[in-house]
Amino acid sequence: MKKFLLFLAALIALGILLANLGPMILLGVSVWLLYVVFKKFMKSETTAGKIGWVVLGLIITSVAVSNVYAVIGLAAAYVLYLIYKHWNNKGGSETEVFTSNDPFTNFERQWAELKK
Repeated sequence: MKKFLLFLAALIALGILLANLGPMILLGVSVWLLYVVFKKFMKSETTAGKIGWVVLGLIITSVAVSNVYAVIGLAAAYVLYLIYKHWNNKGGSETEVFTSNDPFTNFERQWAELKK
């Protein structure tokens, strides 16, 4: 039952991720363009050039803000990653390490090492 619920959660997260894939791409491109515009703004020496880069930066910022809900897609990708990690986890199969000098616990430790 646990695997089935994990599968359902993964299916829902995948649907959310695919639905937000376009806005995620647009958000990434707009953030990269904002970086390029900022670099060009810093290199510009004329006032008209700086005003032009600011106007272009404001237009690109409006595109980035309109796609900010794409963060939901990033959260869905993270949930998919966590489900993938949990799916491969066997859970509870690790043996305890005994550090006592008691002969019986030493036997248990050696037996656990032999079973590996």
